[in-house]
Amino acid sequence: MKSFQNLLLLENLYRLRALGFEYIDQFSINQKTQNSKPLTINELSKEVSTCYLCDLSKSRTQSMSGYGNSNADVMIIDYSVSLGEDNTNSYYCGRSGDILKNMIENVLELKIEDVYFTHAIKCKPLNSKTPSESEWDSCKNYLFSQIEFVKPKVVVTLGKDAYAKVTSENDNFQNVRGHVIDFKSYKLVPIYHPNYLLRNPDDKKIAFNDLKTIKSLLK
Repeated sequence: MKSFQNLLLLENLYRLRALGFEYIDQFSINQKTQNSKPLTINELSKEVSTCYLCDLSKSRTQSMSGYGNSNADVMIIDYSVSLGEDNTNSYYCGRSGDILKNMIENVLELKIEDVYFTHAIKCKPLNSKTPSESEWDSCKNYLFSQIEFVKPKVVVTLGKDAYAKVTSENDNFQNVRGHVIDFKSYKLVPIYHPNYLLRNPDDKKIAFNDLKTIKSLLK
């Protein structure tokens, strides 16, 4: 059994056997008690910081729960934590971070502290691989709880992977990018990821217009 979850399960079983137990009812190491649901976004952030529900806990420097205003009108969701973000514990690092800052400050005319920025997957992927479905399953309740705590006017997803995870839709990204989508009780707008714009600078004009659409929803 290679996964961290299975190792924890074995540890619990050996401990119980050492205490004299020969049989126990089935249980899950990920199961929470009825009163364990975080009551605030700060409690949720603490829970994320000590999360060991999947193998990504072995590859990260730290988990990254989110940054910014917990009452923001705009919530930005990236797909997963990058190596640079994990190494620096910064949500706006490198050239990609600079582009995202410019989007927020120069087009939306907000400060980065005015928005709430988080990731669908809260930890750096193991060996830079694409996170697995089980790793997303371990993280998604954190994300959807964050959305409910923040209650933004607009949810912005960066790139096709973040859009697919948040909405559970696999539409052609080009068909939905820049469109205003009804998502639960929120408005969601998928836009190009800053890394994509670094590779395709001609599409910055398209991203600019998408940001204008987001700005119009804040009035």
